[in-house]
Order: sequence, then structure tokens, then C-alpha cells
Amino acid sequence: MERLKKQIEFLIEIDKIKHVFRKTRLFDGSRYENDAEHAWHLALMAMVLSEHANKEIDVAKVIKMVLIHDIVEIDAGDVMVYDQQNRQLVTAKESAAAERIFGLLPVDQKEEFISLWAEFEARETPEAKFAAAIDRLQPILQNHLNDYHAWRAYGVSFAMLHASNRHVREGSEAIWNIVQQIFADARDKGALIQEPNAE
Repeated sequence: MERLKKQIEFLIEIDKIKHVFRKTRLFDGSRYENDAEHAWHLALMAMVLSEHANKEIDVAKVIKMVLIHDIVEIDAGDVMVYDQQNRQLVTAKESAAAERIFGLLPVDQKEEFISLWAEFEARETPEAKFAAAIDRLQPILQNHLNDYHAWRAYGVSFAMLHASNRHVREGSEAIWNIVQQIFADARDKGALIQEPNAE
């Protein structure tokens, strides 16, 4: 009963992820997406797009990674990938959040979840590289379908897009090709800020 009690406590706690709103809008532009919706969408993307991974992957492991990767934002909040200054500051918060939130679980599950979360963050295994690729594809598609709303609002440049997303190529060359087409479209439509030495 103690094990079940811990698991239920964790499941109640992670309901808070539904209240963590991201900087990107739903595909139809009607409102901002929350982290729970983002994780669900990534899980389906992993199932649908896994054939485009650069290497053979364990799809179930990718699904686990993407379902838990943003749970730490319950404590740390959502910081846009292009906000490099705040991204660096939030790293310690996310580690503490992983310890606290996954620490609600029984020890074996805590260790599994922290290991999956850390693997995702490190982006070294084929599964983590692919998970990171689709984690970037999803908001890129959202921006594309919303006339680049977030990129315009936060002053994102072409160079920033490439610097923050080039790791997509490590997970999937095919997805990287799509992403580059979207970046070019955003540039051609004047949605990106100009930089003197933009790539």
C-alpha cells in the first residue's frame, strides 16, 4: 500500500503540468499550449515519425522520455530555448525539480525516471537524439502554422534558429531538412530579426 500511495501522490503532483503554459500556440492559433499537451503530442510524433530516425531506436523508450522530459517545469517553469541567458540559469532549478518530483515515487521508479530525464538532457544516445529532434520540430511547426508568432514576438534571428536547433540533425536528417525549409520560409517572410553576420 505504501508503494501505491507514493505513486498516486506523484500522479496528483504532475497534474500541475497542465498549468505550465509554453510560449507557442496550438496549430490553430487559438491559445497557448500547455506542457501536458506538448508531451502528448511528442509521444504521438515518436510513434509516427520513428522511421525517420538516423539510427534504429527503441520507440517505447523515446515515448517515456518525451512524456516526462518537461515535468521539471512544474517547479522550474518554461523558458524559451532562444533565451540563452535564462536557459543557463534554469538548469540548476530543473535538476532540483527532478529530484523533488521524481523523488515522490518509489525508489526504483524514481531512479528510472531521473535516468530517462538525464539521458534526454544529455542527448548522447540515439533515442535521446531523436527525442530532442521531435521536441524541437513540434514548436517549429507551431510557429510555422501561426505566421511565426513566437519568433516575431521574442525577436528570434536566423542565426539563433540554427544555433538552437542544429542538434535536430543528429536525431533525424529528414526532420532537419524540413526544419531548414521552415527557417528559410520565416526568413523570406521577414519574420526574423536581422543580424549583421547571420548565417
